[in-house]
Amino acid sequence: MKDFERMANGAALPRRDFLKKTTGMAAALAFGGFALPALAYTPPVRTRGTAVISVKDKGAIGDGIHDDTAAIQAAINALPVTGGTIFVPAGTYLIDTTKKINLRSLMLLSLDPNAVLKAKTSSVSRAYILYLRNVSDVEIAGGQLVGERDTHVYMTTSTDEWNHGIQIAGSKRVTVRDLRVSNCTGDGVCIGGGSSDVVIDNIVSTNNRRQGLSITNCTNIKVYDSEFSYTNGTSPECGIDIEPDPGYSCSNVWIENCRFNNNNKYGINIWKNVSAVTITKCVMEYNNSLGLSTHYCTGINVTNNTIRWNSATGIVFNDGTQNTTHSGNLSYCNYARLGAKTRTPFTLTGWATTIQRDILLRGTLTNVVIGTNNYQ
Repeated sequence: MKDFERMANGAALPRRDFLKKTTGMAAALAFGGFALPALAYTPPVRTRGTAVISVKDKGAIGDGIHDDTAAIQAAINALPVTGGTIFVPAGTYLIDTTKKINLRSLMLLSLDPNAVLKAKTSSVSRAYILYLRNVSDVEIAGGQLVGERDTHVYMTTSTDEWNHGIQIAGSKRVTVRDLRVSNCTGDGVCIGGGSSDVVIDNIVSTNNRRQGLSITNCTNIKVYDSEFSYTNGTSPECGIDIEPDPGYSCSNVWIENCRFNNNNKYGINIWKNVSAVTITKCVMEYNNSLGLSTHYCTGINVTNNTIRWNSATGIVFNDGTQNTTHSGNLSYCNYARLGAKTRTPFTLTGWATTIQRDILLRGTLTNVVIGTNNYQ
């Protein structure tokens, strides 16, 4: 792995320092004595041309007062057919999410670490800060996206849960990295519409209303070195929700070295018509219900994670879960709402009532293997 990630302004910033700056966590990412493994993934660089345009060149102000939507869009539209880089200097740029920033193929949206794209208050049920539809070879890197959940004017008959920070639909070869997205009325990031080859790396998605990240109708999704936390406001309220719409499916999802904490429901939810998901080297903790829930899915591999201090059961494999493996994990202090349970650390292969706070097998399951795991 490269020791430094080239940030939006060309300056080198240690990638560990990004999470440190955006969450206030220690540089070692130590959580209660457990440290996440060192960042080891280098996200793919997508194809694009060499042109570079600053949004300031197209009239963006970045003072947190003026609407900069049109200026930023003008910069994107000015790229040549071969694409290139759009640079957003430090500042706060107000975005009209009903118009949204429409990204194009063959581009990098490069934000200075101190650049903020801030959503203006809206009263619509569906809107986005950044929108990627039917595009390819796109990167979004650096800075912050801030939603308008605190000022949103709600439709009287709607939850307005489709107001997202980033919506990726029908797109391929997309990388989202090194940024923070927060306070969205819907999801921090939503991937769907048949998208493929999407990489999420080194982001913090926090205090969004519906999900930190929704993975819906798509395939070949990778999520590394990120935090999904404090989701609250409208169901399902999970860190990540892998849930295709009825009649669609989702497959080939890899989640590694991520933290799922303090979400109002589950750390991760896997719900119907989902296959081939690996969750490894992650921490699921302090969620207000389960750390992980599965339902009508197949090929789920849960390995080498820490699952602890969740308010309800650590992990529940629900009805319709098939061909699933749970091994090499460390679990303790789950079902915390009942109070701490003191026990001598032990290793167990298979399931027993002694671990029912940590793992539950519920309903009709097929080939769900509880391997060797550690408990304390």
